[in-house]
Amino acid sequence: MADTQDVVELILQDHRRMEDLFRRMRSVEDDRAGALREFADLLIAHAQAEEAEVYPALKRYKNIDDEEVEHGEHEHDEGNEALLELLQVEEVGSDEWDSKLEGLVEAVTHHADEEERTILNGARENVAMERREELGRAFRQERERQLKAGCGSVENVRKIVES
Repeated sequence: MADTQDVVELILQDHRRMEDLFRRMRSVEDDRAGALREFADLLIAHAQAEEAEVYPALKRYKNIDDEEVEHGEHEHDEGNEALLELLQVEEVGSDEWDSKLEGLVEAVTHHADEEERTILNGARENVAMERREELGRAFRQERERQLKAGCGSVENVRKIVES
């Protein structure tokens, strides 16, 4: 993937990586537990960085719907809850695993699709590239900070869900 600072492109790259990880978590021939660990870290870091750095900045633009941004935050909560449920399943590949994985896929895919159509298209149309690059640097920095802190651990996800 091209090295970009544009926050819209960075978010889209994360969404595509999450889709790849979903495929790996569904594949009986892959390291499903390893894919889940990578996914958990990415999902939490991505959402925390959006909520800390991107969403507050986008709310300042009159042509970006505040309700859509707030709805995005609510959908992060739903994704985090679905992630926690999957992380708590003891046997990878069990019927319970498959069921919880599909719940997670549904929550995250729905959010990513909506975010891409509303918030990110709004950002593309209304936010200057220079500002999108500033937001991209802040997003990337916060995401990296979260990843280094092991943000996708079951303990941390539980803490986020319960807060």
